[in-house]
Amino acid sequence: MSATSKPAASAEDVEAAWNDNKLAQVLYHDWEASTYDEKWSISYDERCVDYARDRFTAVAGTRGWPYGKTLEIGAGTGFFTLNLKLAGVLDEAHVTDLSPGMVEAAKKNAKTLGFAVEGKVADAEKLPYDDDTFDLVIGHAVIHHIPDVELAFREMLRVLKPGGRFVICGEPTRYGDLVARRLSRFTWWATTNVTKLPALAHWRRPQEELDESSRAAALEAVVDLHTFDPDTLARMASRAGATDVRTVTEELLAAWVGWPIRTFEAAVPEQKLGFGWRMFAYKSWLQLSKVDKALSAVVPDELYYNVSITGVADKQ
Repeated sequence: MSATSKPAASAEDVEAAWNDNKLAQVLYHDWEASTYDEKWSISYDERCVDYARDRFTAVAGTRGWPYGKTLEIGAGTGFFTLNLKLAGVLDEAHVTDLSPGMVEAAKKNAKTLGFAVEGKVADAEKLPYDDDTFDLVIGHAVIHHIPDVELAFREMLRVLKPGGRFVICGEPTRYGDLVARRLSRFTWWATTNVTKLPALAHWRRPQEELDESSRAAALEAVVDLHTFDPDTLARMASRAGATDVRTVTEELLAAWVGWPIRTFEAAVPEQKLGFGWRMFAYKSWLQLSKVDKALSAVVPDELYYNVSITGVADKQ
């Protein structure tokens, strides 16, 4: 389905989603599937391969590569699995998502890259796989969508072979998410109001597109269920049965700049922002990420935007 033909969520859809979170997850992610890669600047090239590999390595290191049989929960369009496969981190790839649209998008992306990837529509709280099946379970920006996170950890550990590892990256922290959302809301308000001025009207998206973005934001608020304190998240994984649990946090200044940039991009016509803008945004994120790493020695980890976690299935 093309970006121009994807169905918009109606006000009735949003109202129904408020009362059924699993419906909300499917509705939102099916709706986003056809344009998700474009929205988040996802690609399958050096830029995103480096990003995925570096995020994985930051929390889990490089031992055990390539992992033999791997599963991704909440895979979306396949960003994490496919870029990690390109990076040589994993071999046989399986992907799952609650959204049928996302599973189809991930399989399509894999086929385009020449990969054979197995995909299933599946709930991370009840994975349709036997015990001791996988060497690695991964996820990126997924567990904050899952109602019972500890149950999801138990399911990951169940399907992992003894000694297998899970790696979940890119989850929002409590304080980092609070700051990012406030910056995003202010950016949206400022951009949509300033572009009402006659002299800047050519920078304003059509009202129907702005309304659709507002409905998307409303659904996003429904599907984003959790933010995490790193220590609390680690204890949750340990209670689920994981050993060798470790967390790392990333993105402080990079998030403070990155979220307003993404919001600004959503509020103005796409044709106004060319390759030069994209490179400016990307290089700004890279440079600020370097500063963030230097600051990590003095800034509390819970202030950073992203938390990643890893652990091992100890079934002895």
